[in-house]
Formats: sequence, structure tokens, C-alpha cells
Amino acid sequence: MAYDGFDFNNPNWRPAKSDLADEELEVTESAGVETAYPLENLMEFQLFERYITQQTGKGKIKHYQVFTVVGDGDGMVGLGMGTDEEPSNAMVKARIAAVKNMDHVDRFENRTIWTEMSGKFRSTQIKMRPRPMGFGLRCQPVLHQILKAAGIKDISAKIWGSRNPVMIMQGALRMLQGGHNPLGFGDGIGGKGKRLHKGIGMQSKFNVERERGTKVLEVHVS
Repeated sequence: MAYDGFDFNNPNWRPAKSDLADEELEVTESAGVETAYPLENLMEFQLFERYITQQTGKGKIKHYQVFTVVGDGDGMVGLGMGTDEEPSNAMVKARIAAVKNMDHVDRFENRTIWTEMSGKFRSTQIKMRPRPMGFGLRCQPVLHQILKAAGIKDISAKIWGSRNPVMIMQGALRMLQGGHNPLGFGDGIGGKGKRLHKGIGMQSKFNVERERGTKVLEVHVS
């Protein structure tokens, strides 16, 4: 509270205006997202939405599930999923999760990828190729939105196997965001860590960087 400038001696104190909509403030603060971040400047695309059913002892409960990608168009992009009985609440949850999952995408000349990339996520195989300036984005629609949010302007991509949008999203971000397999933090896609890593103790910064394939930066929060 002191970080936000709260004055315990001033009965007329009011919090600073947030960049989020009023209906998102309560959920955002409980999720730990810094509301001072200029969220109104971010690109936001709802990539996929569906109704899912949960079987309980009292019957079937229907929920609304949304997948949202958020990016600043300049190398930062994140994917979030939100599930709730109310569609509006699911959209808010998806947006907050996407902001928290934002990570850097390394680009060549701030417009395309550095080299040809191939990746496989479950039954979906994706191949991306860098293209010259002015080529544009020639790829599947879900990929198009992700690449646009990440600030990639010239690329071609091909998909083999399953065209499931969820698999395409996760597979594409796994390729674009470096270090998808952080040491001691699971397999990078929601699974558990390797059993061989159990009980090996704290790792050095150098070893973590080699394992993740990306540079580790120190962040201090006051």
C-alpha cells in the first residue's frame, strides 16, 4: 500500500486512476498484475473460445473458456486462458493471464525471425521461414494474430497434422519465446520437471542460462 502512495493520515486519499477498466480492477489486483502498466497500448486478440462441460455429482456444469493473446507489437507477447461460468469474467481472466505470461521474442531487424524454424507440439507440426521486407504475414489465421501481436511483419508458415487452434497457439509460442524448458520449472508446457533434477540443489546463473537457452536478468521489486 505504501508503494501506491497510500496515506494513512489522509481520510480523503484516493487511489491513482488505473489503465484498466473498473470491472477488471478487483480481479487484476488479486492476480498480482501491476495496474500502472500501460495496458491500453497492447494489442489483444481472442484466438479461440468454446464451451466446456464439467461433470459433477450434481450434474453437468457448463463453463465458457477463452484463449487470448496480448502483445505490444514490439517483441513482447503472451497467451492466456480464462474459464468461468460468465463469458465476460472468462475474457477478463484470459487477458490478465496473457499479460502475466508475456515474454520477449527475439527478431531480426525487428520484423522477422532469424532463421528457418521447425517445431512439433503433440500432433501439430509448424514450420516458419523468414522473408524479405514487405513480404507480409502469410500463414494460418491463428498464427497471423500471434505474430502480429509479437511485432513480426514478414514471415511464411506452414502447419502439418492437427489444426487444433490450442495446439497451434502453444506450439507457436514455444518456438518464438526462447527458453521453453527452464531448469527445475517443469517442461515449459505445464508438465512436471524431470525426476533426475530432483534434489540437485540450487543451480548457478550460468547453468540456468545454458539449460533455458536464454539470458537471465535480475529484477528487484521495491
